[in-house]
Amino acid sequence: MLTPEQSVVAAILLCLAGAVLTLLVSRSKTVAGWLAFAITAGSAALVLSAVVPVLTKGPGHPAQFLTMPAVGFALRIYVDGLSSIFLLLAVLVAVPAALYSIRYMKHYADYGVGRYYPHSLLFLAAMYGLLTTTDMMWFFFIFWQLMTLPGYALIRYEHRKPENVRAANKYLVMMQIACAATMVGAWFLAVVGATATGSDSLKYDFDTVSANLPAMLASKPFDTGVAFALFLAGFGIKMGMWPFGQVWLPDAHPAAPSPVSAMLSGVMIKTGVYGLMRYFLWLVPPDAHANYPLANWGWLIAILGTVTLFTGTMQALKQEQSKRLLAFHSIGQIGYILLGTGACMALLPVVEPTGNVRLLAAIAFFGAIFHVLNHGLFKALLFLNAGSMLHATGTQDLNKLGGLIKFMPLTAVTALVASLSISGVPLFNGFASKWSIYVATIQGTGAAKYLAVCGVIAILTSALTLASFIKFFGVSFLSRTSALVKQQAAKRSKLEVCGLMQAPQVFLAVLCVALGVVPALAFQLMGAALNSSRQGFGTALANAAPMTSTPVAGLETVNNTALFAPVALAVVLGLMFLVVRAISKLGGAQRRAAAPWLCGYASEAECHRYVAHNFYGEIKRYFKWLGGSPAKKK
Repeated sequence: MLTPEQSVVAAILLCLAGAVLTLLVSRSKTVAGWLAFAITAGSAALVLSAVVPVLTKGPGHPAQFLTMPAVGFALRIYVDGLSSIFLLLAVLVAVPAALYSIRYMKHYADYGVGRYYPHSLLFLAAMYGLLTTTDMMWFFFIFWQLMTLPGYALIRYEHRKPENVRAANKYLVMMQIACAATMVGAWFLAVVGATATGSDSLKYDFDTVSANLPAMLASKPFDTGVAFALFLAGFGIKMGMWPFGQVWLPDAHPAAPSPVSAMLSGVMIKTGVYGLMRYFLWLVPPDAHANYPLANWGWLIAILGTVTLFTGTMQALKQEQSKRLLAFHSIGQIGYILLGTGACMALLPVVEPTGNVRLLAAIAFFGAIFHVLNHGLFKALLFLNAGSMLHATGTQDLNKLGGLIKFMPLTAVTALVASLSISGVPLFNGFASKWSIYVATIQGTGAAKYLAVCGVIAILTSALTLASFIKFFGVSFLSRTSALVKQQAAKRSKLEVCGLMQAPQVFLAVLCVALGVVPALAFQLMGAALNSSRQGFGTALANAAPMTSTPVAGLETVNNTALFAPVALAVVLGLMFLVVRAISKLGGAQRRAAAPWLCGYASEAECHRYVAHNFYGEIKRYFKWLGGSPAKKK
C-alpha cells in the first residue's frame, strides 16, 4: 500500500515514462492519443489514491526521496488538505482534456503529435510536483521549469503562425521572471533566516523556513517584507494578476490547442494561487503571528484582486475572438479568487468578543478556494466548447459564427451551462463561490471598511460577465445562421463533434450543475481539507467552522445573516415554470413559424446580421482607456 506521497511520486514517474512512450508512437495520432489518455487516467487514479486518505483520515508525514544537505537540496513530498484540493482539480481537468484531445488533434492535419502528447504529460507531471514539493528552491525550480518549457512548446504548437510564436515567447519570459522572483524571495527567507537562527539544515525546506520565521520577523522585518513582496509578484505573474496577466495570458491561451488552453486556464494558473495561499497563510507559524502584518498584505491583495476582476472582465467585453475573450475572463475570475483570499487575510487577525470576524475570514477563504475549483471546471469546459466551435467552423471569430445551436445542440447546452456558471447565475457553481465572497466582503466591512466597496464592485462585475457571455453564447449559437456556418454545414454531414469530444464537455457540465445545486458537498470537502492542513493560519481557519451546510438545506452563515438554499430555489423555479406553461396553454393558441422581421430589409443578407462587434458599443467607447483592444481576425 503506497503512502499519499509515494502515490504522487508514482504519478509523476508514470507521466515522465508516458512522455517517452507517446513520443515513440507519435506517428499514429490515434495510438498516441489513447496511450496519453490511459497514462493520464492512471496518474489520476494514483493521485486520487493519495487525496482520498488525506481528506478522510488526515495527512501523514513528508516523504524524503533525495537529499543533499550541503546545498540544502532535498526532494521532499508532502500531501495535505490544501494541496489535495489543487491535485483534485488537476485530475478533474486533465482526464477530460486528454480524452478530448484524441479526436481534436486530428484537426491539425499539418502538425504531428510528437510535440503535443509528450509535452502535455510533462506539463501534468510538473503540476503534480509543484503542488506537493516542500523544497522552496531547487525542486521548486525543477518543477517550475518542467511546467514552463513544455508549456512554451504547447503554446507554440502551431509554430508556422508568427503570432503563436510571439505568444509563446511572452509566456516564457514572464514565467522565467516569475520563477526568479519567487526563488529570490525564498533565498531571502532561507539564507537570512538561517543566519538569524544559526540553523542551516535543509535551509530551503518549507518547514525549516517556517521554523526560522519568528526570529527573522522579529529581527529582519524589512527583509521579510521584501521576500513576501517577491512572492506576490512571482505568483501574481503565474496566475495572471493585474497588471502582469495582460502581458502574456490573452495571447497564450488562444494560441495553444484548446485542450491545452483548458489546462492552462483551468489548472496551471491555479498553481500561482496555490503558492500565494501556501506562502502567505501556511508558512508563518503561530508564534510569529504577532509580528506578521497579515492584515496589510490582505488589504493589498484584496485591492489587487478587485482591480484584476474589473479590468479583466471589462477587457473581455471588448473581444471578438472566442478564446481571447475566454482568456481575459481567466484574468477576471482570478480577481475573485484574489479578493476572497485578501479578505480572509484582512479579517483573520481581527480580535473581537463574538468571533464573527474570524468566521467571516473563513467564509472568504472557503469562497476563494471554492472558486478555484469552480473556475477550473467551467473555464476548462468553455475552452473545450470553443475548441468544438473551432473544430466545426475553422474560426475563432465570433463575427463569423451564428446559428450553431441547430447544428451542435449538445455543445450548445454545455456552453450554456458554462456561460451561466462563470456569470454567477444561481443554481450553477459560479454563484455559490461568488456568494461566499460577497457575504464575507459585505459583512466584513465593520472590520475593514474598504471590503464593502470591493464586494460591490465584484457584484457589478459579475453583471458585466453575464453581458459578455450573452454576446459569446448569443452570437455563436442563437443568432441567425451565418454564411460560414451554412457553408460548413453544407460541406460536412454534421457539425456536432464526436462522442469522444462530447463526453468531456458533458462531464464538466454535470459537475458545474451539481456543485451549483448542492454546494454543501464542496464546503464539506473544503472543511475536510482545512482539517488536514493545520499549519500556520490553517489551524485558525479550520477551527472557525464558517458555515452549517447540508445537501438539501444549502448554506447558512454566522447568526443566520445569510442563507443560500439552492434545492429550495430549484423547486420554486420549477413550480413557477410549470404554472407559466399551464397558463400559456389555457388560450389554446397554435404555435406557428414565421420569418423574422429584418428591420425593413427585403433580403436576409450576411451584412444584416447582428454580430459580436456590434455589442456594447457605448461601454467599449467609454472604457477604451482600459486597453485590451480586440485582436486581429484569425
